[in-house]
Amino acid sequence: MLWRTTTSPNLQIQTKNNQYSGLDMILLESLIEKVRSYNPGADLSIIEKAYKFSEKAHINQTRDSGDPYFSHPVGVAYILAQFNLDLDSIATALLHDTIEDTLVTLEAIEEEFGPKIAKLVDGITKLSRIGFQSAESKQAENFRKLVVAMSEDIRVLVVKLADRLHNMQTLGFIQSIEKRKRIARETLEIYAPLADRIGMQALKDELEDRSFAEINSEAHSSILTRLKFLRNQEGRLVESVIDELTHLFAKHGLKVDISGREKSPYSIWQKMQRKNIGFEQLSDIMAFRIVVEDLAACYHCLGLIHSAYPVIPGRFKDYISTPKPNNYRSLHTCILGPSKQRIEIQIRTNDMHEIAEYGVAAHWQYKQDHSTEGKEFKWLRGLLDILENTSGAEEFLEHTRLEMFHDQVFCFTPKGDLIALPRGSTCVDFAYAVHSEVGDRCIGAKINGRMMPLRSILSNGDQVEVITSKTQNPSPSWDRFVVTGKARACIRRFVRSQQRSQYLLLGKTMLQKAFKQHGKDLSDKLLDPAVKALKFPTSEDLYIALGEGQITGRDVFTSVFPDEKPNPDDFTIPTVVPSREKNQDNSVPIHGLIPGMAIHYAGCCHPLPGDRIVGIVTTGKGVTIHTFDCDNLANYHDKPERWIDVSWNSDQVGQEHHIGRMTMVTLNSPGGLANISTIIVKNAANIVNLKIIHRTSEFCDMTIDIEVKNGHHLDTVIAALRASPFIISIDRMRN
Repeated sequence: MLWRTTTSPNLQIQTKNNQYSGLDMILLESLIEKVRSYNPGADLSIIEKAYKFSEKAHINQTRDSGDPYFSHPVGVAYILAQFNLDLDSIATALLHDTIEDTLVTLEAIEEEFGPKIAKLVDGITKLSRIGFQSAESKQAENFRKLVVAMSEDIRVLVVKLADRLHNMQTLGFIQSIEKRKRIARETLEIYAPLADRIGMQALKDELEDRSFAEINSEAHSSILTRLKFLRNQEGRLVESVIDELTHLFAKHGLKVDISGREKSPYSIWQKMQRKNIGFEQLSDIMAFRIVVEDLAACYHCLGLIHSAYPVIPGRFKDYISTPKPNNYRSLHTCILGPSKQRIEIQIRTNDMHEIAEYGVAAHWQYKQDHSTEGKEFKWLRGLLDILENTSGAEEFLEHTRLEMFHDQVFCFTPKGDLIALPRGSTCVDFAYAVHSEVGDRCIGAKINGRMMPLRSILSNGDQVEVITSKTQNPSPSWDRFVVTGKARACIRRFVRSQQRSQYLLLGKTMLQKAFKQHGKDLSDKLLDPAVKALKFPTSEDLYIALGEGQITGRDVFTSVFPDEKPNPDDFTIPTVVPSREKNQDNSVPIHGLIPGMAIHYAGCCHPLPGDRIVGIVTTGKGVTIHTFDCDNLANYHDKPERWIDVSWNSDQVGQEHHIGRMTMVTLNSPGGLANISTIIVKNAANIVNLKIIHRTSEFCDMTIDIEVKNGHHLDTVIAALRASPFIISIDRMRN
């Protein structure tokens, strides 16, 4: 029978429990015989030594199944042997839990087995002995360490995936339902995508299906039942299709190997969810793989199929000329085949087939080169970029999930280099994929030769030219539309660094003023008691927290001088006039702020130059500017330390635009909006947002945000609009 499932049967060997494919009772002789079958000339003494070392270390330990714990590392080693891994990897699998679960140390591993194996074991070892605040933190930190280790040697990831597979094969013995589901979700979100990224398709499919069976057992069982029924109903159809295709190729002198396969239950479920269709509506549950001798035969074979059968439009993909990031290469097409059935066909060479099934394990790359410089490891270097730009392990895990969990689009640089991105990526994502520096400095982009906004979503085949400027910096607004983890991590790192420097300056200025009023000279050494009492790592962190508003200057002063009772008025925010240097880039039209401070204009009252204003220190945002009559100021009446006495700087007013909001009632008549837009443009203003709040057959209630220079400019626009026959009423909206 030529029908095959996508889960590799080689990974499933019966155990004494006769329920799981755990490989628990594989003996040393069986493991050595398996390794000798693909590496007959190797010195297998290292495997025997690692076997006995691990067996002794795990003595008296058992698994949830009741089997000796040692059956787990042996099972992992056997899985790797089925992928023809090298001796160091097999030995690492046997030893991978010794440091975590026994009294064995890394130094002992290095002494017995050398630095290479010790480094591999260390890369896989979990950080179970370190205290984390939560299970999520522990998972994130483990994953961070795994990425660092596998960036130096990809075998760390291969061993880790085999370890996870064996754990999933014996997952049913864990009593806690919640724990089983947590492990399954982690496998589905992190380890299966990683297996896909290194091209280990059989391993990835089994990880996904076992996770799916645990998370949604009812759906998994239903799909298996339908597949069994389909297999019984169409078993003869599969053979007839293979016979007909074989005859077609033989007639033209092509030597091929044809096999049938079915989608895995999880991939079927994914497609049903994504397209919102039923099982019966799927057209590619049944597929056929054609393996030919060489590259030319792939396209010859494709031409014969397309000439003999109708092609389903939009279903042809050439992964030979444009390989996937994991180096997967194949031709995919969908035809209306024999008996008018829609079938999917994959065409590839033997070498392509090996890579498709076994990924990096098919390359034997681990024999000569363990670096990450190949095209199939470019994604891994991207993860390292994310690691460098994130503030912690949990944020790294968040961005990594973004990086791995999307379908892809393929775009080109002007030089023709291929850039693979998640679906929905924008020009900014593309810029960061090219290089972090390109992303930081991008100011515009051309898509297929046409200038487009940076937030434009890219499509397959787009050629993108990024325009940069040395004076450009990442905009915090980019974080709202980028989709790649690398772009988001770089943007957030820049924002954090900017905010830290601003809060540091503000906090230090506040303390200097307060200490000076009490005849004290501020110094970092003097602050040591406050740093310790308020539990900050350094005095710099204390300044930043003070600038953010997390603590008050009074808290710091009383920690340093507990016997003194300062005047509360001494700890109000200082009024500082910004520097008037001509080359100052961060000047703002506000008196009373420290140069470089982050300022925000309140969206509740939309302050404009000319209005009476006040500043409020807002945690995490810097200073928010409100109009003096803003209703929201009532929220800060009991927090005088957050108020700043500010005013508009007439020297700077007019050099930047501000948002003014208008509320109006208009006639619901043809040409009304056009008339309003024309009046606004003629008065040198620009519409940035328009919202219709209520609409009847006769009238429209709406708000319009426009860019103006100051309050007088907004009044001029409002006066001009009042003269329009379409306007019933119009006013500036303040709250």
